[in-house]
Amino acid sequence: MNKIYPSAAAALAGIVRDGQLLAVGGFGLCGIPEALIDALKDSGVKNLSVISNNAGVDGFGLGRLLETRQITKMISSYVGENKEFERQYLASELQLEFTPQGTLAERLRAGGAGIPAFYTRTGVGTLVAEGKETRVFDGHVYVMERALVPDVALGKAWKADRSGNLIFRRTARNFNPAAIMAGKISVVEVEEIVETGTFDPDSVHLPGIYVHRLVLNAQPEKRIEKRTTKQNPKGI
Repeated sequence: MNKIYPSAAAALAGIVRDGQLLAVGGFGLCGIPEALIDALKDSGVKNLSVISNNAGVDGFGLGRLLETRQITKMISSYVGENKEFERQYLASELQLEFTPQGTLAERLRAGGAGIPAFYTRTGVGTLVAEGKETRVFDGHVYVMERALVPDVALGKAWKADRSGNLIFRRTARNFNPAAIMAGKISVVEVEEIVETGTFDPDSVHLPGIYVHRLVLNAQPEKRIEKRTTKQNPKGI
């Protein structure tokens, strides 16, 4: 089975549609599937619900899909870097299912593992728990969280072999493995593709069974959200 597609647009062809639930890997701008996000924008699909730790920044990453109003709902844990996100949410133009970061990761992990729901103490007594089932275990209240199983997951890895086995690079791993595992169909953007059998099996972070389509983006932009520098007081 050939998993390699010639472009991001080709990798998304026939699998993205209006009204879908999507998961997108990344943390801020670290490890986001840049080419796939741009291809999703160009596809014109709309009314999307998107699971992602945050929504990029204005003008880049998922921020581009907010500007074109292709996203109608975000399931996120952090929303503080995007002014357009803030504007749409405060104007009731964008739905937000606010989810604590660890809970979001576990909801995706549970989706990939076939676990329909789990209980956690995180969010008890806050708006996070509103409308959700609660139970008491060992004298403590827990809120039930449903697993997330997106129709399509878009992820980013450093390297892949032709079978889809993945290696992530440092912190760019972040939400990517969980998002990719959870997707009914998972499309992964990578910086290098090698022949199957090249990797030491112990070096594989995510096996290819979870990956349905691959696209090569050898030179991603890799923007930095905020660059902070400090002048050396000794002038060295």
